[in-house]
Amino acid sequence: MRYIYKNDWSDRAMDSSKYQKYFSTDGFWLKLKKGAKKAGSKVIYSGLLLFYAVESPKTPLRAKVQIYGALGYLILPLDLLPDLLPIVGYVDDLSALGLALASVARSIDDDVKRKAKNKLRDFLGDDVMNSKDIIDIDGQLVEQKEKESESDEHGVK
Repeated sequence: MRYIYKNDWSDRAMDSSKYQKYFSTDGFWLKLKKGAKKAGSKVIYSGLLLFYAVESPKTPLRAKVQIYGALGYLILPLDLLPDLLPIVGYVDDLSALGLALASVARSIDDDVKRKAKNKLRDFLGDDVMNSKDIIDIDGQLVEQKEKESESDEHGVK
């Protein structure tokens, strides 16, 4: 099992997230396999997008640190709202994943989406691809990329 710890990164990245030390690839896949149906397509798709973005050589280090933090929070056994609670148990996880997706939207390219959608089909079947949740997430990513492009054009960061 491979863990990513804060002190593996540059000094600049060390304060980015207290949860990144909890990320492991094995832990991520175990969490998804055990909780895919219960967590729902929005949580699973968001997690998969982040996972494949972190694997992409196009994703900058700063974005990877944010992603490791969000994925670490997802697989953390005890979080703000325990995942065992019906309905609300994954709300905090989805919030953490959503914030990370918004901040790293540029790193979510078509290849990352394709890989995430293929794996999502493996977990939840073909019908999930037409769900409102998946369409919403893709739409939010497009909106975020447009905002970032507008900010770049106006010299705002």
